Amino acid sequence: MSWILLTNDDGIEAESLQDLVSALHERGHKCVVFAPSENNSAVSMKISLGKPLTVERIDDTRENVHQFSIGGTPCDCVIAALDGGLQKLLPGIMPKLVVSGINLGPNMSQDAYHSGTIAAAREAGMYGMPAIASSWSSFDPEGMEIAIEATIKLIEVALGLLPDEPANLNRPHIDIDAPHLTSWPNKSPQSWSSEPIKALRDSFAAGEIFLNLNVPRDWTGDYASTRLGMRWYRNAITFSNDTSTFQLGAASIDVDAVDRGDVDSDELGIASVSCLPSWPQTHPLEADAELLAWSLLNSPNGLPIWLK
Repeated sequence: MSWILLTNDDGIEAESLQDLVSALHERGHKCVVFAPSENNSAVSMKISLGKPLTVERIDDTRENVHQFSIGGTPCDCVIAALDGGLQKLLPGIMPKLVVSGINLGPNMSQDAYHSGTIAAAREAGMYGMPAIASSWSSFDPEGMEIAIEATIKLIEVALGLLPDEPANLNRPHIDIDAPHLTSWPNKSPQSWSSEPIKALRDSFAAGEIFLNLNVPRDWTGDYASTRLGMRWYRNAITFSNDTSTFQLGAASIDVDAVDRGDVDSDELGIASVSCLPSWPQTHPLEADAELLAWSLLNSPNGLPIWLK
């Protein structure tokens, strides 16, 4: 079995993370955890520049399980692990995949901008690592074992498609003419059109796209290939009596229907799997939007076609 690097934004003591580690270990997977020492929900891609961050090894007597508590954000944890931390603390261990989660609460629609869980997966992608972000669409941990089941199934499918060692960690090789990358601002023939499955797998393996999984509380056992949907947080501001302070936290959420949206899939009890680009729009390493559209349109049921 290969090594998996795990992190989250709920903190290293989160039941959802520790239960996932235990379940992976029971199935024979080797796990390294670099996770925040405290809850860092909704910090997006915040990184802690110019200040010392604590690293504490957590006692774990299980074979092939190593855990480190990091005094920083989810992105700090990923950077710490991939940019020298693993080499320093655990020489010779190289993860095949990064998994962020399982988050307590959904990460869909515009959550893609705010979520620390998704940010960690995106950071891993930017470092050239394939990554999965996983979330449980409930803030109640009871029943989360179905999210663990759904996550492990996706992890094991992904592991089956990946090379034993990441070829692009820290990006020693950059090919901006790779078929799966955007040609913006130029118009050019779709060089991936003869082998779209290979292009998508190469994109995932190189970290140009990552997977965002959301598992609904009433999961049917099915998956759907999705895009980001539309949900709106309403009445998010609550002021104190003297209006000197306020608190953020949506009182209600509205949903607009979107064809193949992750929010819509969640409402049907189907686990959504969205292929999201790691790099921002117009960046030379942005995954080609037409290629992602091809994947969505050719994945009418179940997981994205290139994962099958």
